[in-house]
Amino acid sequence: MDLKPRVIRSEDIYRTYWLYWHLLGLESNFFLNRLLDLVITVFVTIWYPIHLILGLFMDRSLGDVCKGLPITAACFFASFKFICFRIKLSEIKQIEILFKELDQRASSQEECEFFNQNTRREANFIWKSFIVAYGLSNISAIASVLFAGGHKLLYPAWFPYDVQASELIFWLSVTYQIAGVSLAILQNLANDSYPPMTFCVVAGHVRLLAMRLSRIGQGPEETKYSTGKQLIESIEDHRKLMKIVELLRSTMNISQLGQFISSGVNISITLVNILFFADNNFAVTYYGVYFLSMVLELFPCCYYGTLISVEMNQLTYAIYSSNWMSMDRSYSRILLIFMQLTLAEVKIKAGGMIGIGMNAFFATVRLAYSFFTLAMSLR
Repeated sequence: MDLKPRVIRSEDIYRTYWLYWHLLGLESNFFLNRLLDLVITVFVTIWYPIHLILGLFMDRSLGDVCKGLPITAACFFASFKFICFRIKLSEIKQIEILFKELDQRASSQEECEFFNQNTRREANFIWKSFIVAYGLSNISAIASVLFAGGHKLLYPAWFPYDVQASELIFWLSVTYQIAGVSLAILQNLANDSYPPMTFCVVAGHVRLLAMRLSRIGQGPEETKYSTGKQLIESIEDHRKLMKIVELLRSTMNISQLGQFISSGVNISITLVNILFFADNNFAVTYYGVYFLSMVLELFPCCYYGTLISVEMNQLTYAIYSSNWMSMDRSYSRILLIFMQLTLAEVKIKAGGMIGIGMNAFFATVRLAYSFFTLAMSLR
């Protein structure tokens, strides 16, 4: 006999996500956490991309500019996205509350098994993949400095003093860059893991709603009252899902626009660096891992954005699959109105212009290739 409780817990998926925020000094009222938040905000979120941007203007060769541009763009947009998500934390918490309410509606063994074996597993795989990709990118960057030889900073940057004045000053500067980029990667983990994870959970809950809709009126002991109650509850579930979609549109409107711009620039410049400016094996490894990280950063969000639209489109068929033919006219009228509501196309757009889906992913890759061919022509 299976004694496992029939329950799903969407909040378990977000434990690591909220850990990122705690490690960055947020979501806590302790004085030390607030002090940590202040230090990270000043020296990482604000100053770190600035010192990289100023370093670009000091570089005299095209090679140095191309080497510094990917990490400069990545850190700038990481800070940009982090600020955007930080402002929207209250909306992110509202989404989690709605997920908890939808979790309570999954009562059948079929629903629980689907969510735990598919949605939860895929969402967990997403944040683990980001940790591996970003961790390898950071390690390869550090290794390229430690084993390349010579006194070179981790990234071309500006400091208000002579970095090469002494060994101590040089290694303190390198330590700041290593610590800064590590914290920027932690911020990026919070930025980039949330959209695909949440899209995955939304798509999973839409599938669960479709399961419940197709079962309405199919039970041998169901009455007209119980069938009508199930329909009203399903309409309420749909309303909550649409509320989540509206909150996601607000939360990701600006941040994901920055994501598309950042990914397009980074993918193209990284390819140029691999072909023309990587002067040792560690540099080639770093840029190769960095390139894969940029692709990983964008693809899951676009894939699950498309999956939400696909699952939403299946709701109309799920409603039609229910046992509505034996019901009265008032029930059929409500059912028809509900079907009309589900026919509306559901898309989440970045900047109110770019639909977050596979079309946008391929468009970004084509844009990156255009930049790459332009760089090849300027060679």
